[in-house]
Amino acid sequence: MTNRTRASILQNLDAEVSVLVAKNRGVSEMDGLRLFLNSETHKMLEDDDLKMWYFSPLALFDMWETEIATGDPRDSVYLKGDEYA
Repeated sequence: MTNRTRASILQNLDAEVSVLVAKNRGVSEMDGLRLFLNSETHKMLEDDDLKMWYFSPLALFDMWETEIATGDPRDSVYLKGDEYA
């Protein structure tokens, strides 16, 4: 069983990333939140063992955008590292 990231951390990041999603996609903030909550990026954020909460909301948004474009948030430069830049 994986450890779950604390709810207080998730709430803050969810709020900030969902605003970025909403602005980028031209949808309401509630729809932006739904899009983010139903993503693989968010599932990874929920897994405390991955420590994804160390990333800024902008980096998490980039991971989400990468997931939308490629199907996998792990394709983001934030997760691949410098060797792929």
